[in-house]
Amino acid sequence: MKFAICNEIFQGSSINQALSEASRIGYDALEIAPFTVANSVTDIPQGERRRIREVAARNRVAIAGIHWVLVKPEGLYINHPDTGTRRRTAQYFRDLVDFCADLGGEVMVVGSPKQRNIMPGVSSEQALDWAAETFRDAVARAEDHNVTICFEPLAPSETNFINTAAEALQFVAQVPSSRFKIILDVKAMASESKPIPSIIRESWPHFAHFHANDPNLKGPGFGEMDFRPIASALKETGYRGYVSVEVFNFEDGAEVIAARSLEYLKRVFG
Repeated sequence: MKFAICNEIFQGSSINQALSEASRIGYDALEIAPFTVANSVTDIPQGERRRIREVAARNRVAIAGIHWVLVKPEGLYINHPDTGTRRRTAQYFRDLVDFCADLGGEVMVVGSPKQRNIMPGVSSEQALDWAAETFRDAVARAEDHNVTICFEPLAPSETNFINTAAEALQFVAQVPSSRFKIILDVKAMASESKPIPSIIRESWPHFAHFHANDPNLKGPGFGEMDFRPIASALKETGYRGYVSVEVFNFEDGAEVIAARSLEYLKRVFG
């Protein structure tokens, strides 16, 4: 299994430093949140994109892909009633695909709960249709660039739009493509009524990325979640993508989070 870590864990560190630390600790790849690099990916020139890719190569660390893609710039929304807002968001998704490909990334994770909540007066059917249309051109661009866009089901506490893996699978089927799949996230799956190993098995082969974390918002192995059945289910399906550490509580410090999470994952995955 290949292990990655999200760069925002290395708070205040440059991409160079994050790549170096990920390599030193033993990760196979770094997953990048674009807002940690610039307000908009359109502000990141080709020279800087090449430089990041070259630094990753020198550190012998891959770029797994990108996530937290709509944190910045402001004003973007997947299923907003305003046509102009959706059009700008659709264009930015295309820009994100280009950015991911330029870094050599494989996946583009779309969670963005604050940019997808169903707004008052909008039906769930309309929100789904608008969202699918917002993704359509970006999916076509992803096909050309060998990037897989992964839509993320999130807990009801975070959003009212697509809360389960099954709902996410139904959604991505609206834009049929081998480059439009879902991502599974342990913290998010913990909010479902089904056991996590069952969700993994039922979702295969339609997920292309996996986030490892604990429902307590810390890293894998930092809480009560037992990853051994999760590891078994992933191996059983034949999943060969990244298992990427993503946390939301940084109080233990980047070094401890990164090192202990990787140690735990290597142990449970055997």
